[in-house]
Amino acid sequence: MKKSNFIIPVSFVVHILFINLTLYMYTPDTYLNPYCIAYYNLTWLITTYCLNFYPTARRDGFMTNFKTFIVLFIIYGLVYFTSFVFFGIHSYTPLFLSLVYLQICALLTLFRVLFYWAKKLYRTKGHNSTRVVVIGKDKNLQKLRRIFDNPEYGYRYMGYFDNSNPSSSTCLGDIESSFNYIFENNVEEVYCMASKLTKAEIQYLMKIADNSLKRIKIIPDNKELFSRAMSLELYGAVPILNLRASPLDLDYSNLIKRIFDILVSSFTIVFVLSWLTPLVYILMKLDSKGPLFFKQKRHGVNREIFWCYKFRSMTQNKTSDTQMATKNDVRVTKLGKIMRKTSIDELPQFFNVFMGDMSVVGPRPHMVLHTQQYENSIDKYLVRHFLKPGITGLAQIQGCRGEIIKRSDIVNRVRYDIFYMEKWSLGLDAKIVFLTIYNALKGEARAY
Repeated sequence: MKKSNFIIPVSFVVHILFINLTLYMYTPDTYLNPYCIAYYNLTWLITTYCLNFYPTARRDGFMTNFKTFIVLFIIYGLVYFTSFVFFGIHSYTPLFLSLVYLQICALLTLFRVLFYWAKKLYRTKGHNSTRVVVIGKDKNLQKLRRIFDNPEYGYRYMGYFDNSNPSSSTCLGDIESSFNYIFENNVEEVYCMASKLTKAEIQYLMKIADNSLKRIKIIPDNKELFSRAMSLELYGAVPILNLRASPLDLDYSNLIKRIFDILVSSFTIVFVLSWLTPLVYILMKLDSKGPLFFKQKRHGVNREIFWCYKFRSMTQNKTSDTQMATKNDVRVTKLGKIMRKTSIDELPQFFNVFMGDMSVVGPRPHMVLHTQQYENSIDKYLVRHFLKPGITGLAQIQGCRGEIIKRSDIVNRVRYDIFYMEKWSLGLDAKIVFLTIYNALKGEARAY
């Protein structure tokens, strides 16, 4: 494989230059202390090394491992701000220091954009390409072709070998003829379909590859069981396929999400609910009889039951735990209609978030009765319970909220919830929160 030895050193040097030049221009006092200079540069080196930030795979793009980029900003931001305390530099306001750090982040992000743009352009012109062949043909071949045929990744697909269809335009011959082809031609990577090869053939290909400086990769016999959320884990020397992997399986991801939840819920409780709660209480007493809060048992993570809190939006009734709100529901009060239309009734759930029963973003928690109803009738329904339930979620910003009228309403909601679990990122959470606020201000047809 053609691999540049300069990408990582050049990237590191450019990043260090951006950081040092920005600090020198805006906070020159820091450069009067040599320990401060060493502190900035060494902590960047240590942080990027611990996060394994620089090594990039051929298929990496701008958004690949972008969450690591964000984590780096957060960690190095702490390093940056604490330096002014450790080294006794107090001549700058917190706002000014924040603007300086935002400029550093903007420069590093700009370099990332330009780096991946240049890499894509370079490979599109045919440079830095890797010649590959595939041994064996099954359903995975077409999926691989979508990757190999993408010029951004820099693969040069030569063709495949298989015993079943030698007449195909991209078929280079039968499996046996691949042995000499690999040895005699400038093939750099060999992909083998385990479903089409015997153990002896794979071992022989491994021998040829090792003795001719080729890289060989095995595509396991998937038995049609693989999923987009699959990950491979090694238990010693035993490969284990995890078919329901999620970024939130990682401890640091859960920590980041929990910090996000605490910060957002604390802000909402202190700056919104502190004055909104007494106001809602007064208006509610003028509108209808009953308590300020409505609480209901709902299923959370791992199907554990917790009390979910809302501002009461209905008159007190015996069907609140069995029947969802419907359009023009007579149970909803005048104040309740306003609160439900703007989602204000959901705000007390930030107390649930602060206590750890819920998250700001996640699958919406359903009534216990509905969980019992759908877990046996809706495929993969319980998968959504691998995560903490959320005040809002991907399904909600896509319009899958409110009353469940037909089967597709709950099916689509489950699909979005599973997709969120598989593709979680802090950026996705922030986007969902932003769109939730936007939709609440705009008004939603299904908010009743």
